[in-house]
Amino acid sequence: MAAVLAGAFVAQTAGALLPDVPLLLAATAVSLAVEGVLYRWQPGILSLLAKSHADITVRHLLRDLLLTVGLLRLGEHDREPQYAWLVAGLLAFYALHCAIQAVSVLVRRTRTLPVVTRNIDASALRLSLAPAALLRRPGYRLLLLGLPTTVGLAATAVTRQPLPAAAGIGSALLLAAAGLGVLLVRLLPSRRPAGEQEVLDWFDTWLADYRPTVGLYFSGGVSSAYQANMWLETMSRLDGRPVVILRERFMVARIAATDIPVVCLPKVSTLMRLEHSTLRVLIHPSNSGKTSQVLRIPTIKHAFVNHGESDKLSSCNPYAKAYDEVWVAGPQARERYARAAVGVEDKDVVEIGRPPLDAVRPRSGTPAAGARTTVLYAPTWEGWDGNPGNTSVVSAGENLVRALLADPGVRLLYKPHPLTGSVRPAAGAADRRIRDLIRAANRERPAASAEPARSAPELDRLTAELDRLTAAGVREGADQVERMLAQSAPPPGRAEAVARATAAWEEAYWASLPADEHQVVTGVRPALYACFNVADLLISDVSSVISDFLASGKPYAVANTGGLSEEAFRAEFPTVAAATVLTPDAGGVPALLEAVRHPEKDGLAHARAELKLRLMGPDEPTSQERCNTALRGLYTAALNHRACGEQAGAQGHPHPQRLMEDLLPGLPGQPGLPGQRRESDAGTGAGTAADAEAAPPVTPPSRSAPPV
Repeated sequence: MAAVLAGAFVAQTAGALLPDVPLLLAATAVSLAVEGVLYRWQPGILSLLAKSHADITVRHLLRDLLLTVGLLRLGEHDREPQYAWLVAGLLAFYALHCAIQAVSVLVRRTRTLPVVTRNIDASALRLSLAPAALLRRPGYRLLLLGLPTTVGLAATAVTRQPLPAAAGIGSALLLAAAGLGVLLVRLLPSRRPAGEQEVLDWFDTWLADYRPTVGLYFSGGVSSAYQANMWLETMSRLDGRPVVILRERFMVARIAATDIPVVCLPKVSTLMRLEHSTLRVLIHPSNSGKTSQVLRIPTIKHAFVNHGESDKLSSCNPYAKAYDEVWVAGPQARERYARAAVGVEDKDVVEIGRPPLDAVRPRSGTPAAGARTTVLYAPTWEGWDGNPGNTSVVSAGENLVRALLADPGVRLLYKPHPLTGSVRPAAGAADRRIRDLIRAANRERPAASAEPARSAPELDRLTAELDRLTAAGVREGADQVERMLAQSAPPPGRAEAVARATAAWEEAYWASLPADEHQVVTGVRPALYACFNVADLLISDVSSVISDFLASGKPYAVANTGGLSEEAFRAEFPTVAAATVLTPDAGGVPALLEAVRHPEKDGLAHARAELKLRLMGPDEPTSQERCNTALRGLYTAALNHRACGEQAGAQGHPHPQRLMEDLLPGLPGQPGLPGQRRESDAGTGAGTAADAEAAPPVTPPSRSAPPV
C-alpha cells in the first residue's frame, strides 16, 4: 500500500504540472482512499512513513499543494489574486492544525496524573470525560477536518471557479477553530483535573484511610498481564487489606476484573511514598527491572511467588535471592533452588502450594466408551537462549498434530503460547503450518463442520454480558482520567459476578462448538485452565503448563526435542517423571491415546499422584490457607523489623538507612526514614504501635525441610 500511495502522489504531481484534470482528480482520490486503508488496517506502514518524515501533515499538505499548483496551471491570469486568497486560507488552516496539536499536548499533560487508580473513589480529583478522540489523534483529525479543503480544491479544478475551494477551505477553518476552542476550554483551571501535588496529597490520605497491609506488585510488558491476573483471586482471599501496585499506566486497563484497589505508581518518587504507609508485605509474581526499585523500601517485606513453576532455569532465577522469602508450591521447587545454587537459602523458601490452581477441576470418573478424546496441545514458546528443546513446535509440532488428526476419535485443541515466533521466525512459520493442518482437517469433515452451533445465541448474550461487566462502563477512546472516573467505585460483588459470567460463558462456549471440530484456541478467552477442564490429555513441553495440569490428575505427555535420551530427559527434568515421553516423530501417540481411553492401561496414574504431591504439596491444609499462614509470618517479620529500626533510632544508634547513606554517599536518599512520622500521619494509625495492634494473629509459616 505504501507503493500505491507513492504512485498516487507521482501521478498527482504529473496531473498538476501537465495540467491534466482527470489524472489530477483520480490520483487525489486514490491517495485519500489509501490513507483510509492504512489507518484502518496497516498502522505499521504509517509508523514507518512517520519515521521517514513523511507523516500525515506532510502528506496532506503535499496533496493540497499539488491541487493548488494544478489550479494555478489551469487558471487565467486575472484569477491569480483570487487563488492567492485560497492559498492564504489553506495556510491558515494548517496553522490552526498545528495549534490544535499543541493545545492537545497541553491538555494531555494536564490529564496525565502521577497516580492512576481503579476501584478507588477519586471524585475529589475533579475527573472528567476525555476530549473527543478526533481532537486527540492528529492523523484522523487532519484527514477529516482537512477533507473539505481537498474536496473544494478538486471541485474548483473541475469547474474552474474559486467558489467551491473557498467554501471548502472556509468550512475546514470553522471546524478547526471550533476544535481549538473545545480544547482551550479544557485548559481553564476549573476544567482541569487536580494538579500533581494535589493528587499526591489525596493518595497519601487514601493510604492512611484504607491502611493496606499486603500488595501484589507487578511490572511487565503488554502481553504479560496474565502473570498478575492469575493471582488476583488469591489476593482477594488473603487476610488483611490487599492492594495491587502497578508501574506501567497501560497495565491498569489490562488487569482483570477485581474488587481489589488497583494503584499505578509510574515514578520512583511516588512509589517511595509507600514507605510511610501501613503496607508491610508485597507479593511478586514476576521479576522485572523495576522490581529493584520497590525493594529499596525498608518497611516492606517481599515474597516471590512466580507465575508458574517448571524445570526451566527461569524458575530458579538468581534474582530470587533479592526477596525476603520465596514462596513455592512444594518440595520439588525447594530442591530445584538447592540444586541451582543461585543464592536462595533454604530457610527463606516457604511451601504454600499453588492457590491459582483452584480453578482446575480434578479428573472425575472414566471416559465413556466411544466418546471422543479431547487432546490439548499447548506447546510453550522458543525462549531467549536458543535451546532447541524449549519448544516442540519447530521439530515435532507438525508430526504430533498429524498423528492426532489421523485418529478419528480425537478432538484437538491447539493453544500455542502467545509469544510463539517472537524470537525465532521458524517457530512462527511452524505455528502457521500447524494451524493450516487443523483447518484442512476440519474441511475434510464436512458433516461435523456443518453441525449447527447449539448455544450460539446464548454464547452471544453471555459474551455481551461479560464484556459489559469487564469493561465497567468505560467507553471506547477513554483516556486514563476517564477510566479512573468510570472505575472509581465498582458495584459490590462485581468480581463474583464476573466469575459467574465467565463460568457460564465457558460452558456456553464449549457447548456451541461442533462436537468433533478441532479448535485453534487463542486470545484471552477461553483461558488455559478452562482448556484443562475439558481436556482428557495434555501434550506440552517442559514448562509450568505441565506442572499446573498435574492438579487435574489427568494423563499428560511431554515432547523430547532437545536430543536427550529418554533416561537423561527424565533425569534432567523431574516434572517429566509421570509423563509419557514423545519423540519428535510422534511415534508414541497411538499407544498414548489407548492408555487414555482405557484407564486400566494407564501405568502412570500412581506416579502422577506422587509427583503432584512433590510439586504442589499436600491437599490439606489448602493452598489458600498455607498462603495466609506464610503471609502472617512475613507480616510479623516486617513489623518486628520496623520496631527494631525505631528502637535503634530512639537509643541514638545510627539508623540502618542513615548508615548506608554515610557508607555509600552516591546512593539516592529515601524521601523519609522508617522511624519518622509526618504531621499528616498523626491520628491515622501510621505508627508501629497501631500496626502491631492491627496485625492479624500470627501462626509460624510452614517450612518443610528438604528431603534427606
